[in-house]
Amino acid sequence: MAMQLGYTMMTEQAGPKELVGHVVGAEEAGFDFAVCSDHYFPWLDEMGHAPHAWTVLGAAAHATSRIPLMTYVTCPSFRYHPVVVAQQAATLQLLSDGRFTLGLGSGENLNEHVVGGGWPAADVRHERLVEAVRIIRELFDGGYTNVRGKHFDVESAKLWDLPEQRVPIGIAVSGPQSCRIAGEFADVMIAVEPKGELGEQFDAAGGAGKPRIGQLPICYDPDRSAAVRRAHSLFRWFGLGWKVNSELPGTQAFDSAAAFVREEDVAGSIPCGDDVDAVIEAARAYADAGFTHLALVQIGGEHQAPFLEWSRSSLMRAWREAFGG
Repeated sequence: MAMQLGYTMMTEQAGPKELVGHVVGAEEAGFDFAVCSDHYFPWLDEMGHAPHAWTVLGAAAHATSRIPLMTYVTCPSFRYHPVVVAQQAATLQLLSDGRFTLGLGSGENLNEHVVGGGWPAADVRHERLVEAVRIIRELFDGGYTNVRGKHFDVESAKLWDLPEQRVPIGIAVSGPQSCRIAGEFADVMIAVEPKGELGEQFDAAGGAGKPRIGQLPICYDPDRSAAVRRAHSLFRWFGLGWKVNSELPGTQAFDSAAAFVREEDVAGSIPCGDDVDAVIEAARAYADAGFTHLALVQIGGEHQAPFLEWSRSSLMRAWREAFGG
């Protein structure tokens, strides 16, 4: 199965101008698509950044000409009201000439606590997501929207600048409940683990034949030891799992939760160094699980340029031979 190669604009590890420069470089290097995280906080203090993703994406849409763009992912049900997300997405689709996909999820406490609404149980978060997606879809239909919902009210909302090409909606999944939601409402499945059962559950709920987009962190560096140290410094939280990552409230909590994660633990789960075959092997798990797209995360904001050059000169050919795309 062909699998497209994507690039991640990781807002937690670079400033806004740098992120735009990175995605321009990714387009020039030949990446098939780009995704952008949407955070109010980084995962760890060491990462050091969290610019506004939608502003960055607007600049990226203007600075690029070919590469598709996507939020990976936005929570439309806490710090953003869904009518605002719908307006942002429609505007970005116009700015990008039809290259945008709206990736949505039920959120993380790390980012959503800032508006002071508390952090409810996962079932409630899924309820809020479904209600938000219904509102966004209705606004994309055009005309006025009025809602008196369990979680959201909408009073005579209308999008005045709607793109001719409707914005596709992706929904992040991690288990049976989110897969059912995505199968019913999403045009695209989003996941961060290469689990075939997620795709099967998505298909069973109505997602058969639709794209599925994954994400894989790597740490390119000609010096593998340096790559391992950097991956541990910035990504030691990664292996905690989604049930933990969605609940922790701040960077100090992530630091404490990952206190006993060793460098060798990180090196065992994240490809580190400049071995193309190691990246292909890690990516193959996603292809085998039915993913159609995979976005790489290069760890280290100041290490994007050498990664992009290595991708252009070495990784891209190996990827096409292994996965087509």
